[in-house]
Amino acid sequence: MRFIESFPLTIILILFITAFIMPLIKKTKIAKGISLVSMTIVMILALINLNFVIDKGGYLYRIGHFNAPYGIEFRIGIIEAMMGLLFTFVALMIIWYSIYSIEKEIKESKVGLYYLLINILIGSLLGVVYSNDLFNCFVFIEVGTLASCGTIIVKDEKENMKATMKYLIMSCLGSGLVLMGIAYLYSMTGHLNIDYIHRELIKGYLNYPNAVLIAIVLFIIGLGVKSAMFPLHNWLPDAHSSAPTSSSAILSSLVLKAFVLLLIKVLYRVFGMEILNHYSVLNIILILGSLGMIMGSVFAIFQKNIKRVIAYSTVAQMGYIFLGIGIGTDLGISIAIFHIIGHAVTKSALFLLVGAMIEQTGHKTLEHLKGIGREMPLTLGLFSIGALSMIGIPILPGFISKWHLSLATIAAGNTILIAVILLSSLLNAVYYFPIVINAFFGEENLQGKVYKSKSKPLKELMPVIFLVISMIYVGAASKGIINLISLGLQ
Repeated sequence: MRFIESFPLTIILILFITAFIMPLIKKTKIAKGISLVSMTIVMILALINLNFVIDKGGYLYRIGHFNAPYGIEFRIGIIEAMMGLLFTFVALMIIWYSIYSIEKEIKESKVGLYYLLINILIGSLLGVVYSNDLFNCFVFIEVGTLASCGTIIVKDEKENMKATMKYLIMSCLGSGLVLMGIAYLYSMTGHLNIDYIHRELIKGYLNYPNAVLIAIVLFIIGLGVKSAMFPLHNWLPDAHSSAPTSSSAILSSLVLKAFVLLLIKVLYRVFGMEILNHYSVLNIILILGSLGMIMGSVFAIFQKNIKRVIAYSTVAQMGYIFLGIGIGTDLGISIAIFHIIGHAVTKSALFLLVGAMIEQTGHKTLEHLKGIGREMPLTLGLFSIGALSMIGIPILPGFISKWHLSLATIAAGNTILIAVILLSSLLNAVYYFPIVINAFFGEENLQGKVYKSKSKPLKELMPVIFLVISMIYVGAASKGIINLISLGLQ
């Protein structure tokens, strides 16, 4: 049993060690193979770990010779184990897809470097999820930020360089604020371990009322920048729309989620409800989440570039997660985490499908993609299912999130937020439905289009098909998944 408890550390070590092998290999096929095999192995380990945690319960894993609070430890509960499986599965599907298309977007000489960055990025994100030590989380944040920037700029085009610089500057600002927040907590408690910080804060937070409030705000703003909380999201559309397709998918589906999970960890495990209720800071997150849901969709409606539409959609979807956090109840948090899962599999599929459209047609604008449903029926069919989930059609995870968020707002006495959720869903429909309708219908749209003339081979779409199937499964099995998340929050 002790052997399985070492799996989270083993997962990160496998990803880091294999990453540095890749640039040494001249053949791109072998570099791709190493990335694919390493991610498959860590996904299997994550699955075994999740089953172990469900069966035996959560555990703390000491790294090194010293116990907490002096040594570093991982805390693996149900939620951390679920996120480990989610991150490795989605990353595996994205890497699988990229094997067929990455040379069309970056130079062949940089393929080994690209997969190095992907493995380091996923390893560092899992480090943020697993770690029970705030400074350790900060180190993983910094590693992940640099790797994220690398996956954008590797395309080596002017717009990528501008987007990367904007992302790097904003991200460094966010990281700096997080570090200041950690420094405030350390000065008050003398600890970096999350459990020990909480214990000391509960005993003495009334002795440092202003310092505690400043620390909370620093974490909200710092991690808000890194997880695209409105209005701190302005780096996201450029970064996500200009990056290689597989990078866009990882940035939207996984990178943002690791930072919002850390925010949940900080708010509810470092500070706890007693302190959060004392300062009423959750109302700020609630308002910003609601604004993100509306404004992200409003901005998406006016975009002409399809990748920017999907990027702004991410801002809106992150709004739902922040809304769940801001509600401040167990149900709200459970649905925020459920939405992280549903959005990760859905948005990764959408970005890969949009990448396939751009690759096959050479066009990014919505005007040039009219009638593409006849030329790429399977691709657009899969895109339509993902779009329906984002809009909130029953059974699919997008609907489940919105339904339960509505129930959570009623239970919390904030019924006005139901109108915000409904308005956001309508706005989602305003920019997703025209893409689907113009792709499949309209005589002028379909004129001159040849059936299946630009379809990608089925083997290249298989990873996206698996993502869409997993999305439908998340919706169909939502009751069990939400119950499991609720169990993990106890």
